[in-house]
Amino acid sequence: MRRWVAVCCVAGIFVFLAQAQQAASNSEWKRVSETPILAPQGNGWESAGTFNPAVVIRDGKFVMLYRAQDARGTSRLGYADSLDGIHFTRRAEPVVAPEGPYEKDGGVEDPRIVKIGATYYLTYTGYNKKDAQLCLATSRDLAHWERKGVILPAYQGNWNKAWTKSGAILRTKIHGEYWMYWLGTAEDKTDQMGLSRSKDLVHWTEATQTPVLPRRAGKFDSRVVEPGPPPILTDAGIVLIYNGADDSLVYRTGIAVFDREDPSKLLYRSEVPAFAPEFEWEKTGQVPNVVFVEGMVRHEGRWLLYYGAADKFVGVVEAREIQTRGESEVGN
Repeated sequence: MRRWVAVCCVAGIFVFLAQAQQAASNSEWKRVSETPILAPQGNGWESAGTFNPAVVIRDGKFVMLYRAQDARGTSRLGYADSLDGIHFTRRAEPVVAPEGPYEKDGGVEDPRIVKIGATYYLTYTGYNKKDAQLCLATSRDLAHWERKGVILPAYQGNWNKAWTKSGAILRTKIHGEYWMYWLGTAEDKTDQMGLSRSKDLVHWTEATQTPVLPRRAGKFDSRVVEPGPPPILTDAGIVLIYNGADDSLVYRTGIAVFDREDPSKLLYRSEVPAFAPEFEWEKTGQVPNVVFVEGMVRHEGRWLLYYGAADKFVGVVEAREIQTRGESEVGN
């Protein structure tokens, strides 16, 4: 019951931010470390960047799959684990490296992981230096992965005109189907958010004719609206952390809440970002001025949110329980 309350009441953290925009500032999300918890190393497969992590807890350990980039710009997925969620030990070799023609030379990028039953589902971007496409792989142990191929092809869809990326899958079925938020490119060449549904997690059907979460002119998400970690179903709705970029391509973090009976119906959206680049290592790197949240886990009464910084480092920020509008405080 305690675990159920913690999951269901995650909205107590995030909907508070939704209902009190002025409070939804960087101060609500506190950096656990003022320095990166993962950084590039050596002169090989992770020498240029280690960033955009997915994190889950398995058998009492935090397991992180992170995007690692070499000097040629080819990406692989590294594996690291931790007992406290802060100090990680890396494996010497990547657990996912480019193999298929849709990954050749560019690699595998930007993992997101959700566990459904006994299986872990990994969505990632396959990039071959020409096209970027949303792909899927599955695993029972997070180390050995079976590819399922491209699940949302580039240049296809009701409104998408270019690449597909960033699949964030809701682990709970709604009306007998799974739902996934993803990134596509609209006719005006801005990157916006789409929504698809599936019965088997492999074959997906687009659920809307237009972006489910479009860009907003003049705001922090005027140029890019991209899913973050897998969304969570709560009593208040489907809570989705997302990454937004403005016209200057400064990346900040937003929060969206969708109806729990209709994943396409938006109930709330941040007017101001919850999190933004502040430290020098978040502002200077391979891509400047980026915080990009991709991992989120519950641990010891707080949410730990893992992010890529400047396309070079990994950082972590925490959000604790907050009492909202006279409701009981979110518990463990």
